[in-house]
Amino acid sequence: MKTSTRAVLGIALAAVVLVAAAFWLGRGGDSAGRTVLRMRIWDASFVPVYRDSLAAFERVNPDVRVEVTVVPWASYPQKLRLDVSGGTADDLFWTNAFEDYADAGRLIPIDGSIGDAAGWDASAVAQYTRGGRLWAVPQFVDGGTAVFYNRDLLAAAGVDPGEVGSARWGSGDGDEFTGLLRRLAAVAPYAYNAGGDFQSLELPYLGSAGGRFQDGERFVFDEPPGVVAFSYLRGLIAQGLAPSAADTNGSGDFAKTAFLQGKMALFQSGTFNLAQIAEQARFGWGVAMLPSGPAGRVSTNNAIGVAGNAATRHPDAVRRVLAWLGSAAGNRFVGENGTTVPAVLADQPIYREYWSRKGIDVRPFFDVLTGPRIASGGGPGFPAALKAIEPILAEMFLGRTPVPDALHRARAAAERAAHP
Repeated sequence: MKTSTRAVLGIALAAVVLVAAAFWLGRGGDSAGRTVLRMRIWDASFVPVYRDSLAAFERVNPDVRVEVTVVPWASYPQKLRLDVSGGTADDLFWTNAFEDYADAGRLIPIDGSIGDAAGWDASAVAQYTRGGRLWAVPQFVDGGTAVFYNRDLLAAAGVDPGEVGSARWGSGDGDEFTGLLRRLAAVAPYAYNAGGDFQSLELPYLGSAGGRFQDGERFVFDEPPGVVAFSYLRGLIAQGLAPSAADTNGSGDFAKTAFLQGKMALFQSGTFNLAQIAEQARFGWGVAMLPSGPAGRVSTNNAIGVAGNAATRHPDAVRRVLAWLGSAAGNRFVGENGTTVPAVLADQPIYREYWSRKGIDVRPFFDVLTGPRIASGGGPGFPAALKAIEPILAEMFLGRTPVPDALHRARAAAERAAHP
Protein backbone atom coordinates (compact mmCIF):
# COMPACT_ATOMS: atom_id res chain seq x y z
CA MET A 1 0.00 0.00 0.00
CA LYS A 2 1.34 3.41 -0.94
CA THR A 3 2.28 5.85 1.80
CA SER A 4 -0.26 8.39 0.48
CA THR A 5 -3.01 5.76 0.55
CA ARG A 6 -2.16 4.81 4.12
CA ALA A 7 -2.23 8.47 5.09
CA VAL A 8 -5.68 8.98 3.57
CA LEU A 9 -7.04 5.86 5.27
CA GLY A 10 -5.52 6.94 8.56
CA ILE A 11 -7.16 10.34 8.34
CA ALA A 12 -10.50 8.76 7.44
CA LEU A 13 -10.27 6.32 10.35
CA ALA A 14 -9.37 9.11 12.74
CA ALA A 15 -12.36 11.11 11.51
CA VAL A 16 -14.68 8.15 12.10
CA VAL A 17 -13.33 7.72 15.65
CA LEU A 18 -13.76 11.42 16.41
CA VAL A 19 -17.28 11.50 15.03
CA ALA A 20 -18.19 8.40 17.03
CA ALA A 21 -16.70 9.88 20.20
CA ALA A 22 -18.54 13.14 19.66
CA PHE A 23 -21.77 11.26 19.09
CA TRP A 24 -21.26 9.25 22.27
CA LEU A 25 -20.40 12.22 24.46
CA GLY A 26 -23.19 14.33 23.08
CA ARG A 27 -25.73 11.68 22.34
CA GLY A 28 -29.22 13.02 22.65
CA GLY A 29 -31.59 10.13 22.06
CA ASP A 30 -32.19 6.40 22.19
CA SER A 31 -33.74 3.93 19.77
CA ALA A 32 -37.20 4.94 20.97
CA GLY A 33 -36.58 8.57 20.08
CA ARG A 34 -36.39 9.71 23.69
CA THR A 35 -34.04 12.40 24.96
CA VAL A 36 -31.36 10.71 27.07
CA LEU A 37 -29.89 12.59 30.02
CA ARG A 38 -27.04 11.55 32.27
CA MET A 39 -27.03 12.20 36.02
CA ARG A 40 -23.84 11.75 38.05
CA ILE A 41 -23.69 10.80 41.74
CA TRP A 42 -20.92 9.49 44.01
CA ASP A 43 -22.75 6.94 46.16
CA ALA A 44 -23.78 3.66 44.53
CA SER A 45 -26.29 2.93 47.31
CA PHE A 46 -28.50 5.68 45.87
CA VAL A 47 -28.77 4.07 42.44
CA PRO A 48 -31.88 2.01 43.35
CA VAL A 49 -33.42 5.07 44.99
CA TYR A 50 -32.99 7.20 41.90
CA ARG A 51 -33.94 4.36 39.62
CA ASP A 52 -37.35 4.19 41.32
CA SER A 53 -37.81 7.96 41.40
CA LEU A 54 -36.81 8.46 37.77
CA ALA A 55 -38.96 5.56 36.63
CA ALA A 56 -41.93 7.42 38.09
CA PHE A 57 -40.76 10.59 36.31
CA GLU A 58 -40.44 8.79 32.99
CA ARG A 59 -43.98 7.43 33.25
CA VAL A 60 -45.31 10.99 33.06
CA ASN A 61 -42.48 12.19 30.81
CA PRO A 62 -42.20 9.37 28.26
CA ASP A 63 -40.03 11.49 25.96
CA VAL A 64 -37.12 11.57 28.46
CA ARG A 65 -34.85 8.85 29.86
CA VAL A 66 -32.34 9.50 32.64
CA GLU A 67 -29.25 7.35 33.13
CA VAL A 68 -27.54 7.42 36.53
CA THR A 69 -23.75 7.10 36.57
CA VAL A 70 -21.58 6.64 39.65
CA VAL A 71 -18.14 8.18 40.13
CA PRO A 72 -16.71 7.22 43.56
CA TRP A 73 -16.16 10.11 45.94
CA ALA A 74 -12.37 9.64 46.01
CA SER A 75 -12.13 10.93 42.44
CA TYR A 76 -15.47 12.72 42.12
CA PRO A 77 -14.51 16.38 42.82
CA GLN A 78 -11.45 16.36 40.59
CA LYS A 79 -13.12 14.48 37.74
CA LEU A 80 -16.18 16.72 37.85
CA ARG A 81 -14.00 19.82 37.69
CA LEU A 82 -12.12 18.48 34.70
CA ASP A 83 -15.31 17.38 32.93
CA VAL A 84 -17.11 20.67 33.54
CA SER A 85 -14.17 22.67 32.21
CA GLY A 86 -13.84 20.28 29.25
CA GLY A 87 -17.52 20.38 28.37
CA THR A 88 -18.06 16.64 28.95
CA ALA A 89 -19.87 16.73 32.30
CA ASP A 90 -23.20 14.99 32.76
CA ASP A 91 -26.45 16.89 32.27
CA LEU A 92 -27.12 16.76 36.00
CA PHE A 93 -24.79 16.03 38.89
CA TRP A 94 -24.60 15.93 42.67
CA THR A 95 -22.68 18.77 44.23
CA ASN A 96 -21.79 20.02 47.70
CA ALA A 97 -19.21 22.60 46.60
CA PHE A 98 -20.80 24.59 43.82
CA GLU A 99 -19.52 28.14 44.17
CA ASP A 100 -16.79 28.00 41.52
CA TYR A 101 -19.23 26.54 39.00
CA ALA A 102 -21.92 29.12 39.80
CA ASP A 103 -19.47 32.02 39.52
CA ALA A 104 -18.27 30.72 36.15
CA GLY A 105 -21.80 30.42 34.75
CA ARG A 106 -21.61 26.64 34.56
CA LEU A 107 -24.89 25.92 36.36
CA ILE A 108 -28.57 26.38 35.54
CA PRO A 109 -30.11 28.80 38.08
CA ILE A 110 -32.92 27.28 40.12
CA ASP A 111 -35.95 29.56 39.79
CA GLY A 112 -39.63 29.36 40.61
CA SER A 113 -40.40 27.36 37.49
CA ILE A 114 -38.28 24.51 38.89
CA GLY A 115 -39.45 24.58 42.49
CA ASP A 116 -40.57 26.60 45.49
CA ALA A 117 -37.68 27.12 47.89
CA ALA A 118 -40.16 27.49 50.76
CA GLY A 119 -40.89 23.78 50.45
CA TRP A 120 -37.25 22.76 50.94
CA ASP A 121 -35.17 22.47 54.09
CA ALA A 122 -34.11 26.02 54.95
CA SER A 123 -30.53 25.06 55.78
CA ALA A 124 -30.17 23.33 52.40
CA VAL A 125 -31.55 26.37 50.58
CA ALA A 126 -29.11 28.61 52.44
CA GLN A 127 -26.20 26.29 51.62
CA TYR A 128 -26.89 26.43 47.87
CA THR A 129 -27.72 30.12 47.63
CA ARG A 130 -25.08 32.48 46.28
CA GLY A 131 -25.46 36.03 45.00
CA GLY A 132 -29.16 35.94 45.82
CA ARG A 133 -29.81 32.92 43.56
CA LEU A 134 -30.23 29.21 44.18
CA TRP A 135 -27.87 26.95 42.21
CA ALA A 136 -28.90 23.38 43.06
CA VAL A 137 -32.08 21.52 43.96
CA PRO A 138 -31.67 20.19 47.52
CA GLN A 139 -31.94 16.41 47.63
CA PHE A 140 -31.26 15.36 51.19
CA VAL A 141 -29.86 16.65 54.44
CA ASP A 142 -27.76 14.78 56.97
CA GLY A 143 -29.59 16.02 60.04
CA GLY A 144 -27.38 16.84 62.99
CA THR A 145 -24.55 14.85 64.52
CA ALA A 146 -25.28 12.39 67.35
CA VAL A 147 -23.56 9.56 69.20
CA PHE A 148 -24.23 5.89 68.45
CA TYR A 149 -23.63 3.74 71.53
CA ASN A 150 -23.11 0.03 72.16
CA ARG A 151 -25.61 -0.95 74.89
CA ASP A 152 -23.61 -4.02 75.94
CA LEU A 153 -20.37 -2.10 76.46
CA LEU A 154 -22.14 0.67 78.33
CA ALA A 155 -23.78 -1.89 80.62
CA ALA A 156 -20.43 -3.60 81.24
CA ALA A 157 -18.94 -0.26 82.28
CA GLY A 158 -21.92 0.68 84.42
CA VAL A 159 -22.70 3.68 82.20
CA ASP A 160 -26.32 4.66 81.72
CA PRO A 161 -27.10 5.76 78.12
CA GLY A 162 -28.51 9.00 79.53
CA GLU A 163 -25.05 9.93 80.81
CA VAL A 164 -23.74 10.11 77.25
CA GLY A 165 -26.03 12.90 76.13
CA SER A 166 -25.81 14.84 79.39
CA ALA A 167 -22.01 14.81 79.69
CA ARG A 168 -20.01 17.98 79.15
CA TRP A 169 -16.49 18.30 77.78
CA GLY A 170 -14.02 21.01 78.65
CA SER A 171 -11.21 21.53 81.12
CA GLY A 172 -10.93 20.88 84.82
CA ASP A 173 -14.07 19.97 86.74
CA GLY A 174 -16.24 20.70 83.70
CA ASP A 175 -14.86 17.71 81.78
CA GLU A 176 -17.39 14.99 82.55
CA PHE A 177 -17.02 13.39 79.13
CA THR A 178 -13.39 12.31 79.57
CA GLY A 179 -14.27 10.62 82.84
CA LEU A 180 -17.10 8.75 81.13
CA LEU A 181 -14.74 7.64 78.36
CA ARG A 182 -12.22 6.33 80.90
CA ARG A 183 -14.92 4.09 82.36
CA LEU A 184 -15.74 2.79 78.89
CA ALA A 185 -12.06 2.26 78.04
CA ALA A 186 -11.91 -0.32 80.81
CA VAL A 187 -14.29 -2.60 78.89
CA ALA A 188 -13.66 -1.75 75.22
CA PRO A 189 -10.59 -1.51 72.97
CA TYR A 190 -11.78 1.97 71.98
CA ALA A 191 -14.03 4.23 74.00
CA TYR A 192 -14.73 6.83 71.31
CA ASN A 193 -13.82 7.91 67.77
CA ALA A 194 -11.97 11.20 68.36
CA GLY A 195 -9.95 12.12 65.29
CA GLY A 196 -9.94 13.82 61.92
CA ASP A 197 -13.58 13.70 60.84
CA PHE A 198 -14.53 17.13 59.49
CA GLN A 199 -18.31 16.95 59.69
CA SER A 200 -18.87 14.62 62.63
CA LEU A 201 -16.08 15.68 65.01
CA GLU A 202 -14.05 18.72 64.01
CA LEU A 203 -16.98 21.03 63.26
CA PRO A 204 -19.12 20.07 66.31
CA TYR A 205 -16.17 20.44 68.69
CA LEU A 206 -15.12 23.71 67.08
CA GLY A 207 -18.67 25.05 67.38
CA SER A 208 -19.21 23.87 70.93
CA ALA A 209 -15.94 25.56 71.93
CA GLY A 210 -17.39 28.83 70.61
CA GLY A 211 -15.41 28.85 67.38
CA ARG A 212 -16.12 29.08 63.66
CA PHE A 213 -14.53 27.47 60.66
CA GLN A 214 -14.95 30.54 58.45
CA ASP A 215 -15.88 34.18 58.77
CA GLY A 216 -17.46 34.84 55.39
CA GLU A 217 -14.93 33.20 53.09
CA ARG A 218 -11.98 33.81 55.43
CA PHE A 219 -10.73 30.84 57.47
CA VAL A 220 -10.67 31.44 61.22
CA PHE A 221 -10.49 27.95 62.77
CA ASP A 222 -7.08 28.72 64.31
CA GLU A 223 -8.51 31.27 66.75
CA PRO A 224 -8.44 30.42 70.51
CA PRO A 225 -11.67 28.37 70.49
CA GLY A 226 -10.18 26.25 67.70
CA VAL A 227 -7.10 25.57 69.80
CA VAL A 228 -9.37 24.46 72.68
CA ALA A 229 -11.43 22.14 70.44
CA PHE A 230 -8.58 20.46 68.59
CA SER A 231 -6.45 20.17 71.73
CA TYR A 232 -9.29 18.28 73.39
CA LEU A 233 -9.66 15.87 70.47
CA ARG A 234 -5.90 15.36 70.31
CA GLY A 235 -5.84 14.77 74.06
CA LEU A 236 -8.40 11.97 73.86
CA ILE A 237 -6.20 10.19 71.31
CA ALA A 238 -3.07 10.73 73.42
CA GLN A 239 -4.82 9.23 76.45
CA GLY A 240 -5.71 6.08 74.51
CA LEU A 241 -9.44 6.80 74.67
CA ALA A 242 -9.72 6.78 70.87
CA PRO A 243 -7.93 4.88 68.07
CA SER A 244 -4.47 5.99 67.06
CA ALA A 245 -4.40 8.61 64.33
CA ALA A 246 -2.09 6.21 62.48
CA ASP A 247 -5.19 4.06 61.96
CA THR A 248 -7.84 6.72 61.40
CA ASN A 249 -5.87 9.21 59.28
CA GLY A 250 -5.63 6.76 56.41
CA SER A 251 -9.09 5.24 56.70
CA GLY A 252 -12.30 7.16 57.04
CA ASP A 253 -14.12 3.92 57.88
CA PHE A 254 -11.79 2.62 60.60
CA ALA A 255 -13.91 3.92 63.48
CA LYS A 256 -17.21 2.81 61.96
CA THR A 257 -15.82 -0.67 61.35
CA ALA A 258 -14.57 -0.84 64.94
CA PHE A 259 -18.01 0.13 66.21
CA LEU A 260 -19.73 -2.46 64.02
CA GLN A 261 -17.30 -5.10 65.29
CA GLY A 262 -18.26 -4.30 68.88
CA LYS A 263 -14.84 -2.83 69.66
CA MET A 264 -15.89 0.81 70.14
CA ALA A 265 -18.35 2.00 72.78
CA LEU A 266 -19.29 5.41 71.32
CA PHE A 267 -19.27 6.40 67.67
CA GLN A 268 -20.06 10.04 66.88
CA SER A 269 -21.51 10.40 63.39
CA GLY A 270 -24.58 11.33 61.34
CA THR A 271 -27.65 9.84 59.73
CA PHE A 272 -25.57 8.86 56.70
CA ASN A 273 -24.29 5.87 58.72
CA LEU A 274 -27.61 4.96 60.34
CA ALA A 275 -28.81 2.46 57.72
CA GLN A 276 -25.51 0.54 57.68
CA ILE A 277 -25.35 0.34 61.46
CA ALA A 278 -28.97 -0.82 61.64
CA GLU A 279 -28.24 -3.54 59.10
CA GLN A 280 -24.85 -4.76 60.31
CA ALA A 281 -24.63 -4.23 64.08
CA ARG A 282 -24.99 -7.55 65.92
CA PHE A 283 -25.48 -6.00 69.35
CA GLY A 284 -27.93 -3.70 71.07
CA TRP A 285 -27.32 -0.07 70.26
CA GLY A 286 -28.94 3.35 70.46
CA VAL A 287 -28.44 7.02 69.66
CA ALA A 288 -27.67 9.79 72.15
CA MET A 289 -27.21 13.53 71.95
CA LEU A 290 -23.78 15.08 71.45
CA PRO A 291 -21.76 16.03 74.53
CA SER A 292 -21.93 19.73 75.34
CA GLY A 293 -18.88 21.97 75.29
CA PRO A 294 -17.97 25.37 76.75
CA ALA A 295 -20.40 27.07 74.32
CA GLY A 296 -23.09 24.39 74.55
CA ARG A 297 -24.11 21.64 72.17
CA VAL A 298 -23.44 22.60 68.54
CA SER A 299 -23.82 20.65 65.30
CA THR A 300 -23.89 21.26 61.59
CA ASN A 301 -26.42 20.11 59.00
CA ASN A 302 -24.90 19.42 55.61
CA ALA A 303 -27.00 18.97 52.46
CA ILE A 304 -26.49 17.44 49.04
CA GLY A 305 -28.00 19.05 45.97
CA VAL A 306 -28.35 18.14 42.32
CA ALA A 307 -27.27 20.80 39.82
CA GLY A 308 -28.09 21.29 36.18
CA ASN A 309 -25.21 21.63 33.73
CA ALA A 310 -25.57 24.94 31.87
CA ALA A 311 -23.80 23.36 28.87
CA THR A 312 -26.40 20.62 28.44
CA ARG A 313 -27.86 20.16 24.97
CA HIS A 314 -31.28 19.58 26.53
CA PRO A 315 -31.98 22.39 29.00
CA ASP A 316 -35.77 21.96 28.93
CA ALA A 317 -35.53 18.26 29.79
CA VAL A 318 -32.96 18.99 32.52
CA ARG A 319 -35.26 21.58 34.07
CA ARG A 320 -38.11 19.06 34.09
CA VAL A 321 -35.93 16.50 35.87
CA LEU A 322 -34.78 19.09 38.40
CA ALA A 323 -38.40 20.05 39.07
CA TRP A 324 -39.29 16.39 39.63
CA LEU A 325 -36.36 15.70 41.96
CA GLY A 326 -37.27 18.76 44.00
CA SER A 327 -40.95 17.84 44.29
CA ALA A 328 -42.58 15.89 47.11
CA ALA A 329 -43.45 13.11 44.64
CA GLY A 330 -39.87 12.81 43.37
CA ASN A 331 -37.92 13.38 46.60
CA ARG A 332 -39.87 11.00 48.81
CA PHE A 333 -37.91 8.02 47.50
CA VAL A 334 -34.74 9.03 49.40
CA GLY A 335 -36.60 8.67 52.70
CA GLU A 336 -38.80 5.64 52.10
CA ASN A 337 -36.19 3.03 52.99
CA GLY A 338 -34.44 5.16 55.61
CA THR A 339 -31.54 5.97 53.31
CA THR A 340 -31.40 9.63 54.30
CA VAL A 341 -33.47 12.66 55.23
CA PRO A 342 -35.39 14.15 52.27
CA ALA A 343 -34.78 17.84 51.64
CA VAL A 344 -38.46 18.38 50.81
CA LEU A 345 -40.09 19.31 54.11
CA ALA A 346 -43.32 17.46 53.31
CA ASP A 347 -41.33 14.22 52.88
CA GLN A 348 -39.25 14.36 56.06
CA PRO A 349 -41.86 12.58 58.23
CA ILE A 350 -41.48 9.57 55.90
CA TYR A 351 -37.90 9.14 57.13
CA ARG A 352 -38.79 9.41 60.81
CA GLU A 353 -41.74 7.04 60.43
CA TYR A 354 -39.52 4.45 58.74
CA TRP A 355 -37.10 4.34 61.67
CA SER A 356 -39.89 4.53 64.22
CA ARG A 357 -41.31 1.30 62.77
CA LYS A 358 -37.85 -0.21 63.25
CA GLY A 359 -37.91 0.79 66.91
CA ILE A 360 -35.07 3.30 66.49
CA ASP A 361 -35.35 6.78 67.99
CA VAL A 362 -33.73 9.25 65.59
CA ARG A 363 -34.72 12.35 67.57
CA PRO A 364 -31.15 13.15 68.72
CA PHE A 365 -30.17 13.88 65.10
CA PHE A 366 -32.92 16.50 64.88
CA ASP A 367 -33.15 17.79 68.46
CA VAL A 368 -29.55 18.99 68.28
CA LEU A 369 -30.50 21.28 65.40
CA THR A 370 -32.91 23.25 67.59
CA GLY A 371 -29.85 24.78 69.20
CA PRO A 372 -26.97 26.76 67.69
CA ARG A 373 -25.30 25.46 64.56
CA ILE A 374 -21.87 25.85 63.02
CA ALA A 375 -21.70 26.47 59.27
CA SER A 376 -19.92 23.75 57.33
CA GLY A 377 -18.06 26.26 55.16
CA GLY A 378 -17.96 27.08 51.49
CA GLY A 379 -16.92 29.61 48.90
CA PRO A 380 -14.65 29.55 45.85
CA GLY A 381 -11.80 27.12 46.22
CA PHE A 382 -13.29 25.47 49.31
CA PRO A 383 -12.60 21.86 48.21
CA ALA A 384 -8.98 22.76 47.49
CA ALA A 385 -8.72 24.39 50.91
CA LEU A 386 -9.98 21.27 52.69
CA LYS A 387 -7.52 19.15 50.76
CA ALA A 388 -4.67 21.45 51.79
CA ILE A 389 -5.69 21.32 55.45
CA GLU A 390 -6.00 17.56 55.74
CA PRO A 391 -2.32 16.48 55.81
CA ILE A 392 -1.42 19.21 58.28
CA LEU A 393 -4.15 18.21 60.72
CA ALA A 394 -3.20 14.56 60.21
CA GLU A 395 0.28 15.34 61.54
CA MET A 396 -1.30 17.21 64.45
CA PHE A 397 -3.51 14.24 65.41
CA LEU A 398 -0.41 12.03 65.28
CA GLY A 399 1.16 14.33 67.88
CA ARG A 400 3.98 15.44 65.62
CA THR A 401 2.95 19.11 65.48
CA PRO A 402 1.70 21.23 68.42
CA VAL A 403 -1.98 22.12 68.00
CA PRO A 404 -1.58 25.94 67.77
CA ASP A 405 1.22 25.64 65.21
CA ALA A 406 -0.69 23.08 63.14
CA LEU A 407 -3.84 25.22 63.07
CA HIS A 408 -1.92 28.33 62.00
CA ARG A 409 -0.20 26.39 59.24
CA ALA A 410 -3.47 24.81 58.15
CA ARG A 411 -5.24 28.15 58.00
CA ALA A 412 -2.46 29.66 55.90
CA ALA A 413 -2.53 26.63 53.56
CA ALA A 414 -6.31 26.90 53.23
CA GLU A 415 -6.10 30.58 52.29
CA ARG A 416 -3.43 29.91 49.68
CA ALA A 417 -5.42 27.03 48.17
CA ALA A 418 -8.71 28.89 48.10
CA HIS A 419 -7.27 32.16 46.84
CA PRO A 420 -4.18 31.33 44.76
